[in-house]
Amino acid sequence: MKVAIIGATGFVGSSLLKEAVARGHTVTALVSDPSKVPASGHVTAKRVDVLVREDLKDKLQGHDAVISAFSGHAQADVLGYYVKGIESIISAVKAAGVPRFLLVGGAGSLEVAPGVQLMDTPQFPAQWKATAEGARQALSLLRNEEKLDWTVLAPSAHLEPGSRTGNYRIGEDRLLVDESGESHISLADYAVAMINELEQPAHSRSRFTVGY
Repeated sequence: MKVAIIGATGFVGSSLLKEAVARGHTVTALVSDPSKVPASGHVTAKRVDVLVREDLKDKLQGHDAVISAFSGHAQADVLGYYVKGIESIISAVKAAGVPRFLLVGGAGSLEVAPGVQLMDTPQFPAQWKATAEGARQALSLLRNEEKLDWTVLAPSAHLEPGSRTGNYRIGEDRLLVDESGESHISLADYAVAMINELEQPAHSRSRFTVGY
């Protein structure tokens, strides 16, 4: 497939890029600094500012799918910047006529009890509140989309470097925890789950999660 990955050199995006290339997909890496994209015959790096919708639209045209690993972590106004960016990305994907949109979601809006989301619990780290709220608002934006074929993949609470096992559980709106009460998934296995969804869509117009 011909896939555009927004934020392909970031914490999550770099793992998505590696997994997509390993499976033989042709990738356009849309990033702020193309020099950071690893050289590969399957990858074309292009500079983009996601807030410049027309330029983004032009660079998305002709792709089979778009995967967004866009993040606002480096910005002073994380929440505002991220939500504006996601709005621009959604608009550009639709304007470019790309048939599928996959988004890196957040664990914060997953439920830990009926009606209780992780980010609304007292133990949720304050430094991640803005990021989690941005992911929650992005999910809400997509759920209100009438035409776009979207999928959001939320990680477990702890998304960290680790082994690519290909073995994980799949859930929907509830945070997954293991037998010891831990909620975690490696970056490599998260990428496996995302590219599996790209290749064999099973969660059209919905959010799902993965964990051990």
